[in-house]
Amino acid sequence: MLLQELLVQMFVGGALWGFVFTLIALGLTVIFGVMDIVNFAHGEYLMVAMYAAYWFSIWPGVDPLVSLPMVVVLLAGLGALTYKGLIRHVLNAPSLAQIFATFGMMVFLRGLAQALWSPDYRMVEHPLFQGTWTIGGISFSKPQVVAACGAVLATLAVYFFITRTRTGWALQAVAEDRQAASLMGIPVEKMFTISWMLGAACVGVAGVLLAEFYYVFPEVGAVFGFLAFVTVALGGFGSISGAFVAGLIIGMVEVMGGFLFAPAYKYLLVFGLYIVVVVLRPQGILGRA
Repeated sequence: MLLQELLVQMFVGGALWGFVFTLIALGLTVIFGVMDIVNFAHGEYLMVAMYAAYWFSIWPGVDPLVSLPMVVVLLAGLGALTYKGLIRHVLNAPSLAQIFATFGMMVFLRGLAQALWSPDYRMVEHPLFQGTWTIGGISFSKPQVVAACGAVLATLAVYFFITRTRTGWALQAVAEDRQAASLMGIPVEKMFTISWMLGAACVGVAGVLLAEFYYVFPEVGAVFGFLAFVTVALGGFGSISGAFVAGLIIGMVEVMGGFLFAPAYKYLLVFGLYIVVVVLRPQGILGRA
């Protein structure tokens, strides 16, 4: 019975983390799906969102969940500014120039955070949800449950926005063939801006949810940014459903690997799984060849 409870506990823990990984990766896959550009600063957007949620908890003293709308608007604005001020100018440049542009953005944001707030670890002192729920011998961390539920709702909202609205259909059309979409009267430039705003807003929601229970520091974006890249590549670049499945798989592998072997090996197992999938199925689990 103890072994069964332990397996269920690991499954629950992996699922809770997996939903959050899915939301972080969702913003990355939206941008790539529409524009074929990999945003290497994606993890740093998450870091900015977490810092914004933290400072809102200091002044004016509101919980990160309360500051969620403000942080999402802030990140959406950052996404629009990034596209207008940087990406638009390298859109038709060689892919290496695009990589250097977003990589430079990553270095800039990380260095700016270290200069402004030092490398110190910070944490929201009195989050709205604390402690655990225990049901049938299985413990559920309250902040993680809230974060997972918020991540699922946000993921579903983005999915329905893309698949059930005119703007979402326009984004899909631009992703399929931007020249044909332009000839059909779809404002491609506007769709590019919306994709960056939507991608940044997704990671803004994830950052707020993480700030409820995770440390905030300048390097936090690197931790989750790498996992976001693996999630997107594992599920298939541009595939929302692929990112959802891959996020759950990575959450399970990370939690179970950390328990069965050692916490130091959990990322080794995740990246090992990624290498296996890339070798056997380069387009990812649900990606198109």
